[in-house]
Amino acid sequence: MGRNRFHGKPSNGDVVFAVVAGFLFLSLPLVCFGIRSFPVNGEILAQVGTDLISFTEAPEYRNGVECSNKTIHIAMTLDSEYLRGSIAAIHSVLRHASCPENVFFHIIAAEFDRASPRVLTRIVRNTFPSLNFKVYIFREDTVINLISSSIRVALENPLNYARNYLGEILDPNVERVIYLDSDVVLVDDINKLWSITLQNNRVIGAPEYCHANFTKYFTETFWSDPLMSRVFASKNPCYFNTGVMVMDMVKWRAGNYRRRIENWMELQRKKRIYDLGSLPPFLLVFAGNIEPIHHRWNQHGLGGDNVKGSCRSLHSGPVSLLHWSGKGKPWVRLDERRPCPLDYLWQPYDLHQHKNQYQPLD
Repeated sequence: MGRNRFHGKPSNGDVVFAVVAGFLFLSLPLVCFGIRSFPVNGEILAQVGTDLISFTEAPEYRNGVECSNKTIHIAMTLDSEYLRGSIAAIHSVLRHASCPENVFFHIIAAEFDRASPRVLTRIVRNTFPSLNFKVYIFREDTVINLISSSIRVALENPLNYARNYLGEILDPNVERVIYLDSDVVLVDDINKLWSITLQNNRVIGAPEYCHANFTKYFTETFWSDPLMSRVFASKNPCYFNTGVMVMDMVKWRAGNYRRRIENWMELQRKKRIYDLGSLPPFLLVFAGNIEPIHHRWNQHGLGGDNVKGSCRSLHSGPVSLLHWSGKGKPWVRLDERRPCPLDYLWQPYDLHQHKNQYQPLD
């Protein structure tokens, strides 16, 4: 959510141009039937102003002849701060989906926001008239008393913790869901991620990063306590990013994992055992026991770290999903005309009308 200005000067312009050009080619729409702007509703304008309602209607993406009737469930959060990112993320999923009409979005809206859930619903519907989706209201009092201070204020937003409560928020007939952060774009078919099998009775699947220094995610208070640190004694825990997860909601509900996460959050309020928002409780419950998914499904960290938000490069290997986790967000840096090179990969999915020309300053 930070809005600092950053310079992004690639060391090798030709290489950066080739990478960006390749991704722009891959992002061409599969099927579309025209683009138009939607009329401004007086209620929407009164609540949020023109900056939030200025979206172009997305192309209409249709299923191919070989699509089945299976539904792919995706859960995302939505508020005015990240609205532009959420719209781009939805657009990217539809653009690259082999069966876009099979995708159903479960959108969790902030209870207290300058744009009400009703207004946000209208914006999504106007931008994606044929989208299959449902909007849920996340009650902030569910978690507000469990949130502790973090290294970045943005990480204290109650909506960041909505994924802890998917078992209660989503309809009981939703047995499996892909959770996506609002600062991602897909450049591959979501059906491939949906088709991943969670083996050995695992509850969630996500890319693991076992080379990362796992100890840094918890304080000395945690590691020096033999009872607390014993939670990892029989495991080989690795860091994983909670912004992209395949979740078995049947096992999640049966195992009462919401309560397991809350237990650690309650302990955090008494003893400072971590500093990084909503991620550490997930690590405490799941690290060492998740289904490892290929790293291509979460090229994370493109927003830099949580302090400076400086420019990052892609990890080596293939890419199916780009994730601007960290302080820097592509729509902010592009609007400020100080983008990082990889921010241009986000641009083709941006449906905001009042975007700048996206030209970096000299």
